Amino acid sequence: MPEPRRVFRPMRMRTYVLMLTSNDKGLIAELEIELAAIRLGIPVLRPLNEHARCDLGFDIGGRIWKVQCKWGRLSPSQTVVIVNTGGSRLSPGGYVRSTYTEAEIDLFGVYCGEIDRCFLMPASLAAGKHTQYLRLAPPRNNQRACITLASNFDFGGAIAQLGERCHGMAEVVGSSPTSSTPFKDDPTIVGSNPFRDQLGYWMERVAAGEEVIVTHRGKPRIRLSPATNLA
Repeated sequence: MPEPRRVFRPMRMRTYVLMLTSNDKGLIAELEIELAAIRLGIPVLRPLNEHARCDLGFDIGGRIWKVQCKWGRLSPSQTVVIVNTGGSRLSPGGYVRSTYTEAEIDLFGVYCGEIDRCFLMPASLAAGKHTQYLRLAPPRNNQRACITLASNFDFGGAIAQLGERCHGMAEVVGSSPTSSTPFKDDPTIVGSNPFRDQLGYWMERVAAGEEVIVTHRGKPRIRLSPATNLA
């Protein structure tokens, strides 16, 4: 009689998920953002007490930028980083939700552990909001209004822009020195939809000395320059 045929069944691998508390995620985000800044040669400062509105201070261009660090999570579709930009505290009447103002912080630092990436947003983008959404890819329907692309706030690029605003050239040094990129005197061109959706962000850039041309359907419509240039 022939020997019975042996059937080999693949072993089932167990997936162990590390359960992180909100405090764990906040601490990890803060450390990752701090490390990302140090890698770019940015001096980082920390508040002495644990209840300050900002988590870190970045010394860029002779100015201390107050940074609030947040954990970002991926959406079920893995196309959006969801950031809780507000805060909460326990009171005798229960949890009280709050938001941040531009007077309290200058920047939101975001770390998404699922993709191991850091982002840096101006406070004007998320001030007064409880949640901010950063899209990792454009939507399939080509929608442009009310869309915030994560690539516009990549950590290294955002740091370089801060250096340019303060010095007229990038002076932040990293593994690929951004200071080698000369400051562009040409105006920045932005579409009317992104300009409308991020009005505070573009106003901040113009106030810092940048000229911006706003287009509509590919045609220039208005040119913005700092108010100091009007004198």
